[in-house]
Amino acid sequence: MFRALVVEDPSSEQPTQIRQLDDSSLPAGDVTVAVEYTTINYKDGLVINGGNGLVKRYPHVPGIDFAGTVLESENPAWKAGDKVILTGWRVGELYWGGCASKARVNADWLVALPRGLSTRQAMAIGTAGFTAMLAVMALEHQGMQVSAGEVLVTGAAGGVGSVATAILANLGYRVVASSGRQASYAYLKSLGAAEVIDRSCFADPAKRPMEAERWAACIDSVGGNTLARILAQTRSGGAVAAVGLAGGSRLEHTVIPFLLRGVSLLGIDSVMCPLQRRQIAWDRLAKDLPLARLESMTQEVTLEDVPRLSQEILKGQVQGRLVVNVGA
Repeated sequence: MFRALVVEDPSSEQPTQIRQLDDSSLPAGDVTVAVEYTTINYKDGLVINGGNGLVKRYPHVPGIDFAGTVLESENPAWKAGDKVILTGWRVGELYWGGCASKARVNADWLVALPRGLSTRQAMAIGTAGFTAMLAVMALEHQGMQVSAGEVLVTGAAGGVGSVATAILANLGYRVVASSGRQASYAYLKSLGAAEVIDRSCFADPAKRPMEAERWAACIDSVGGNTLARILAQTRSGGAVAAVGLAGGSRLEHTVIPFLLRGVSLLGIDSVMCPLQRRQIAWDRLAKDLPLARLESMTQEVTLEDVPRLSQEILKGQVQGRLVVNVGA
């Protein structure tokens, strides 16, 4: 038997409940993992509160990431006792996820826990932090350098933004954090932001396709008009890594910044990211993310807290990272 947060059909009277399930309920897969920690992400909020078309079959166990210990493996890549991380591959959407004390998944979806990280710290990083690291790596590959100027992080008080701010500051960049919550300003400064600006700076539509140059690079989790304004303000040869769409999925803009300033727009896909790049990103996280700052942005909760917090994350009311202690 194992304990799980189960999402029933959204039209049912009790759409989520904690249940004891038999091991025979586990889906197909060649590795069984004792889950120790998972997290609450924006996508989890969508899945738990109606699915938004992400879930195809009920009942369903949400949780798009987890960390734990291998119990059984039919694949030689893993053995009992190995510490592993899973993010992406549509786990928690198409497949049962990490909001349970056991998970069964494909061996190819797992990454080894890097030395120096505990399973709790791995999920304090989670999908959000992994995505932030992929964005940093993409910007570095595009030529981002400390000497080039300011790096903007939008939605900075959220999971991706918090980790991105801490990583970039630790690497020596001058980070400007954008947030709509003034109560988060001190928090963002504690993560290493040199300056915090209000998200209203990007609220109005751009009057010109190019504005005064400011940003050498940007990690944007907002999208919509915010992304359009940032592209207009990005310096020649600069790049923007797009990681989210909290502010909308449409991009109303012209190609002029791309043609006249050589600006690059980089899409970051953390779901289907190749295995080799995943391991590189996790190893970089263990090295480049200050663990003291990680702890300062982390709140530990239980499975019972997940339904309530999943609603709050959709409303933008969650700061930093939420780690779910599955066994608590």
